[in-house]
Amino acid sequence: MKRPKTIGIVGGGIGGVALAANLIARGFEVRLFERAEAFGEVGAGIQMTPNAVKVVKALGQLDKMLAVGFLPEAIVGRNWRSGRESFRTPLKAVCPAIYDAPFIHIHRADMHAIFAALVPERVTTFGAACTGVVQGKDSATATFADGSSFEADLIVGADGVRSAVRNTLFGPEAPRFTGHMCYRALVPVEGLVDYVSPDASFWMGPKSHLVTYYVRGGKAVNIVAVAETAAWVEESWNAPSSQAELMGSFRGWHPKVEKLFSQVTEVFKWGLFDRDPMTSWSKGRVTLLGDAAHPMLPFLSQGAAMAIEDAYVLAAALAHHGADVAGALSAYEAERLPRTSRVQLEARERGRTYHLPSPMAQAKRDFIYWLRGLLNPQATGIQANWVYAYDARKFEAARDGAQPRLVA
Repeated sequence: MKRPKTIGIVGGGIGGVALAANLIARGFEVRLFERAEAFGEVGAGIQMTPNAVKVVKALGQLDKMLAVGFLPEAIVGRNWRSGRESFRTPLKAVCPAIYDAPFIHIHRADMHAIFAALVPERVTTFGAACTGVVQGKDSATATFADGSSFEADLIVGADGVRSAVRNTLFGPEAPRFTGHMCYRALVPVEGLVDYVSPDASFWMGPKSHLVTYYVRGGKAVNIVAVAETAAWVEESWNAPSSQAELMGSFRGWHPKVEKLFSQVTEVFKWGLFDRDPMTSWSKGRVTLLGDAAHPMLPFLSQGAAMAIEDAYVLAAALAHHGADVAGALSAYEAERLPRTSRVQLEARERGRTYHLPSPMAQAKRDFIYWLRGLLNPQATGIQANWVYAYDARKFEAARDGAQPRLVA
């Protein structure tokens, strides 16, 4: 079956390199364009949930991921002041059996490097800032700030929440500042320490919450601290903050939190932005992937995971539909839009439930967590078992012209 000759990917973040890796594995000719001058040590830790790890397994890279990651024992909910547990969802001992993949904490740069290693150097063009796309009858052309351009059978915009590709397709529309700001920091440690449990710990307080977990095989603790704010905060991985600002925003929290914060030497902060779910991501020979299509709050730890799922499904749809790019994009959207839309909206809701302002509301929430935990530990707390159960590997293109489907 004939297939698209060349696919151009705009954006070399995790979603872009994951798509390139999946397409190359299926024999496609790919070109990847990244605005930075090189891949680098960007960001901090991320939680790779089982649904995303299944794609890594499909690419044969799980062992590499385990070598640089950390397997948390559980997701644990904790009271911001007392430290009392409100829920405990087992992970390490049960995820491979329940979801056919582990739950792994990993540094973002390490995750990116695993995908990038599957993409030959000749495929990537650095220093390429996309300014837009131009549609042709049977192709599309990405244009860049340096005056260059690239024509392909398909252009995929994987260029983030402020996507130039998205703006060209659907018009400029600023993402919504959600009123949340996030601090991130990494604390080097020599193995496990007594003030950080080997879990994904969700410390929930009034109008704020904190997540701590180990990365890099237990050699560092990742801090993600989210607070509500009336002031606009810029969207940037690299806006500097300080230990004093971090500690001031979380003053009065549990002594273990304060001890961890006292070990911080470098802190970054940024505002959290999202968009409402879309009804379509594609026009002609151009489509979107990851944050360009469905930016979301990080409260279900699914931003990178959704992009990784997108990458697998889009590559599978293109492989099946061959030269019928429109059919492939229709199948891609039919599979991915309902899934990502639900995750976007559920992530917003977690921002509300994590940040309940009154002790009474917090007590009621925590009682419900406890009760659900008695019935099913996988369905309590952040209630993400439905997220983890999804398996992009089971996406099959149905025969006889029917839409592809996800096999139960």
